[in-house]
Amino acid sequence: MGEFSRTTVEVARSLVGRAASGQGGVFSGDNPSKYNASDPIRLWIIQLVIIMSMIQFLSLIFSRIRQPRVIAEVIGGVFLGPTVMGRIPGFTAAIFPGAGMPLLNLTANIGLVLFLFLVGLEIDTRLMKRNVKAAVSISVAGLLFPLGLGAGLGVGVYREFIDPSVNFGYFVLFTAVAVGITAFPVLCRILTELKLLDTTVGVVTLSAGVGNDVVGWILLALTVALVNASSGLTALWVLLTSVGYVIFLIFPVKWAYIWLSRRTGSLDQGSPTTSMMTVTLLIVFISAFFTDIIGVHPIFGGFLAGLIVPHENGYAISLVEKIEDLVTILFLPLYFVSSGLNTNLGLLNNGVTWGYTILICLVSFSAKFLACGATAFATGFNWREAGAIGSLMSCKGLVELIVLNVGLQAGVLDTRTFSMFVLHAIVLTFITTPLVLLFYPSRVRVHASGANDVPKLEGEIEAGLPRKPSSDDEVRTRFAVVLDKIEQLPAAMTLSQLLQPSSVSTDTFISSPDEKGSTLEERTPSPVPRISIDALRLIELTNRTSAVMQSTESDSLLQSDSVLSIFRTFGRLNKLVVSTALSVIPYDEFPAAISHHVTGSDSQIVILPWSRGPGAIAASDNDGKTGGARNPFDGVFQKSYTQDQTSSVVYSELIRKVFLSCPTDVALFVDRGLNHGPNQQLILPFFGGPDDRLALQFLVQLCVNTGVKGAVVWITKTDNPLTPTSTAGSNLKKPTEDTSRTGTVHLTMAAADTMYGCQNTETMLASETADNLVWNKYTSTPVSGHRAAIASALSRITFSKQEASEPLRAVLELVRAERSGVNVIVMMGRSRRMAVESHKSELAKIVAEKGASIGSSVTKTLGDVGAALVADGAKASLLVVQAAIAAS
Repeated sequence: MGEFSRTTVEVARSLVGRAASGQGGVFSGDNPSKYNASDPIRLWIIQLVIIMSMIQFLSLIFSRIRQPRVIAEVIGGVFLGPTVMGRIPGFTAAIFPGAGMPLLNLTANIGLVLFLFLVGLEIDTRLMKRNVKAAVSISVAGLLFPLGLGAGLGVGVYREFIDPSVNFGYFVLFTAVAVGITAFPVLCRILTELKLLDTTVGVVTLSAGVGNDVVGWILLALTVALVNASSGLTALWVLLTSVGYVIFLIFPVKWAYIWLSRRTGSLDQGSPTTSMMTVTLLIVFISAFFTDIIGVHPIFGGFLAGLIVPHENGYAISLVEKIEDLVTILFLPLYFVSSGLNTNLGLLNNGVTWGYTILICLVSFSAKFLACGATAFATGFNWREAGAIGSLMSCKGLVELIVLNVGLQAGVLDTRTFSMFVLHAIVLTFITTPLVLLFYPSRVRVHASGANDVPKLEGEIEAGLPRKPSSDDEVRTRFAVVLDKIEQLPAAMTLSQLLQPSSVSTDTFISSPDEKGSTLEERTPSPVPRISIDALRLIELTNRTSAVMQSTESDSLLQSDSVLSIFRTFGRLNKLVVSTALSVIPYDEFPAAISHHVTGSDSQIVILPWSRGPGAIAASDNDGKTGGARNPFDGVFQKSYTQDQTSSVVYSELIRKVFLSCPTDVALFVDRGLNHGPNQQLILPFFGGPDDRLALQFLVQLCVNTGVKGAVVWITKTDNPLTPTSTAGSNLKKPTEDTSRTGTVHLTMAAADTMYGCQNTETMLASETADNLVWNKYTSTPVSGHRAAIASALSRITFSKQEASEPLRAVLELVRAERSGVNVIVMMGRSRRMAVESHKSELAKIVAEKGASIGSSVTKTLGDVGAALVADGAKASLLVVQAAIAAS
């Protein structure tokens, strides 16, 4: 009888013939922590809580040193076993009593079967087609050489530790498999964590790992079949039945499964229906049952079931998403603890045992490292790449633990040798990440396409040296749009459509009055540059199997991803040149990925769209009252029961990091959810400084679109509202509290924020001169002095100057006055670097009057002007720009 079947029978026997427990529960004096065969779920839940808490705690610790979750799970299981917690008197008898173990083992084995099904789903044979020669060579070398050394190691271990009643040949074969196998699931997670999946090293290692893993499972199944067979003839029947079942599953069952998934529309939609999920789970457990009753472990049935699931249209990823959390969070930790209860490192109590343990580690590592590394070097990889490949292929992890547990259940291993091999699996998994980083740091990585993994001038950015200066040209043609949520599409589409220069073509003539009132003669206009938009889709990489699969299948996701598909269609309909890219990375690395992408695509401006949440409501009144359209920042300062209270804060931190690190100009478009139609009004309150100058240039470019009009007001603060002063830029004063900061990074409790260098009279005078030059460029230069597209745009823009003792209130009044039935976007510079006046005190008064207790997050993200508009509840979308720091 198989292990799975035996455990099920034990559980059934323990539940039959038991008296019902008292209905009063704890009120009748019942002890919930005491095992009760008629009601075992109580103790099972206590075990579950302890197990999950222990593993989650260790996971938080080990994640800090970039170790995969499997390390926490394995060590957590060892801690709860006789090695650590088991030494506490009464702990094992109270929490893990022998009578209660059948139920724990049953649920653990159910989880293991489902996990192996997920492992089978992760294996995509299409990976073998990439660098097939190198991958096959490394895979073969990574099996033959380790299998030979593992067999030799098994001879010594057998003679020293194993009882002679154990078959010598079976033990040697098992040891060879334990040394030769590679932990493919953990390998995927390490490659993803270290951002190696899109490098040549990652592609080749993953391809070699696929072949290595499949052959390893076949050898393990062969070993188990031989061990479980009572005679040679029985073993032959087991092997023949296994081969026949594999053929039956891989061909007719797979064809029928794909046909049924197409018939139900699941494959076309990329998501299994309820009926297909039912069929899938039935196949998994029936397959596990069959492999168990023929004398092979049930995990092989689950693994084989995963191989028949198609990967087209993200179907496999969607299927994994439906069951992965239950398996990895609930069931799998139970398996590790049941494994840990069989691990007793206290048995490693003499020099011989420790000597053999170290020998197992050295042989297992060197066999994989030398074989795979040397083969990689011989196939053309340099020594760093070869070292990284050898280190990755020596990873053990979860698969090794499963192999060892199979050996323990089959009686091939005893507790001492089992503990020795468990320790070796922990050590080899633990050292994989540090070794890869040592051999293959980010500065030397090469993508599969041949591009360098890190921009060559990254050090110059960190040092504050100019890298890619922002263009001084009036028209920018290359934009990068960042998309990480489908809710951002409306904002991205709105701004992209405004960028389309629909008003001027190469055969159009412009006729507009100049400043003196005369009409310009017809002339040949300059061609309008074509706008190109590079959409970067960012998907958060988590510990989930589905996220890892998304990362490994990013090439196919690039074509099937719904967000990018919608945006590409939008681009074609609006005659925009749209290119797309997709990256699956941890959320904390989004800013670095954006900077990397901008450098590679040579984009001039990064657009960060920020749409309101799905629970937001649009403005329904125009009475000027606070409340109007829902703002993405509402979750920061306004109590809401329909929106995530943390999402706005978290996303604003991401935006600030992009503002801080991006090597080019950045534009944040806060879409208020208003109905942006063909007639759009842009308002720019101009105060001066590099960001405001960029905002002015950008506004002029947007007004090239015939449906867009602009209003630019240069607002100058007066000391006394009754005593107007000149607004021509002569009000030079001492730096205020906001202009005396030094450095480029200011660390706050929330996140890093962008600050700017120390201001003095010279820098302020230079900035003021630049302000006047850009202002005069658009207001004093005759229209004939501009190219046709800019001349057309300037004809739809009004320029004015205004003095105000309270500039922010003047901005609020300006926005209210311009609202007259049109859709308004307020443009502004994010910072006031190298400008003079500070709005901090005035902003505090406005916030207090409106009763909007906004935190520092809003101000640091949008600047003082944007924060005032949010606090006032202005019914307008916001476009906040920041010029490239290095350029200015």
